[in-house]
Amino acid sequence: MTAPMERIQVLDSIEKDIITCLHTAGQAFVELSKEKSSLKQAENHTQTFLKTLGVVETKLTDQINYLTQVSTGQPHEGSGYASQKVLQMAWHRLEHARSRVNELDRLKVKHLQGRTSRNQQAITNGIATGPSSAPTAGMPSSS
Repeated sequence: MTAPMERIQVLDSIEKDIITCLHTAGQAFVELSKEKSSLKQAENHTQTFLKTLGVVETKLTDQINYLTQVSTGQPHEGSGYASQKVLQMAWHRLEHARSRVNELDRLKVKHLQGRTSRNQQAITNGIATGPSSAPTAGMPSSS
């Protein structure tokens, strides 16, 4: 049987024990509310209640300890939660890196387009105003 199914069966057992606790507590109260109550019966119901309550407490503590281990990512038998968490975080980091690379690529293309259009504009201005107004290579322009 798989670990998750075993955990569910333990929780089901705890639920049944809680129902038993409530039932025996009710029986103890019913016995005490009678005009001629039997203290022996009331004590038996009370002892059953306390014993079952102790079992419930132990089982619930075990479940809480298990959940504490799982939620903190500590390695323990029967759970892949920590591995799943690491994998999910790796996927998030990968997606973030991809989005940053795409953003940088978009900015690069935008920058190169602006540079190309400035170069074309400079060439167009140089042709329109004549070769004498074009800046000479190595010489700073007057503008």
